[in-house]
Amino acid sequence: MQLADLGDVQLNYQVDGAADGPPLVFANSLGTDLHLWDAVLERLPMELRIIRYDLRGHGLSPATPAPYTMGALIRDAERLLDHLQVKDCIFVGLSIGGMIAQGLAVKRLDLMRGLVLSNTAAKIGTATNWQQRIDAIQQGGLEAVADAIMQRWFAPEFLKSPEVAHWRAHVLQQSVEGYIGCCAAIAGTDFYTPTSGLRLPTLGIAGSDDGATPADLVRETVNLIPGSKFELIRKAGHLPCIEQPDAFADRLISFLQELGHID
Repeated sequence: MQLADLGDVQLNYQVDGAADGPPLVFANSLGTDLHLWDAVLERLPMELRIIRYDLRGHGLSPATPAPYTMGALIRDAERLLDHLQVKDCIFVGLSIGGMIAQGLAVKRLDLMRGLVLSNTAAKIGTATNWQQRIDAIQQGGLEAVADAIMQRWFAPEFLKSPEVAHWRAHVLQQSVEGYIGCCAAIAGTDFYTPTSGLRLPTLGIAGSDDGATPADLVRETVNLIPGSKFELIRKAGHLPCIEQPDAFADRLISFLQELGHID
């Protein structure tokens, strides 16, 4: 456990691979932590400097009082990368992590040379939808929404797997304050205009069975960025890095090679 003290927040982070390697940064989804990426990391070349962190109020990053703004979550990522002296990284964000990635690219393009937007969008859901989820959690805890989350996250075949119980427990381990804080941040975010102004190499990844950010929504967001690439992973839901880690890693490695980030 490594906590970066960033002033108004502390973030748990982990660095793997080569200390002086080209940086690759991962930002997790709502209701998960940095272990979301474990299976993908096993498949990546260790010449990379791989940085993962827990979002505010997730994993081992302490929660601050909800609600959060997307600007605060972007600032968290910005401060962490400055703290670790990261420049010219490839930033991989999934779901809310992908929203953070878009906002960070708009704010601090000097920090990254490429963007991977996985199972995310410029705008996810509606403020009403998110408020309904917040209300349900405030009344019944994360248990009240856990089963519905699994249905949105995973493809039908994977839902039969015993691994689902592990990820359901993962959701229940998160801080209620951190979870509803991040829900509020998503509810207040519409990045269609700023994301359409981005000009950097971008790879979009979607799952064919994603019930949270359907493939067409991901494609629409990625297409806002000229020259971007879009990849669909079949038989995968909202978290293809869990369901199809080989396919996810293959597409990520190809993107890193195309950019000259690795050989």
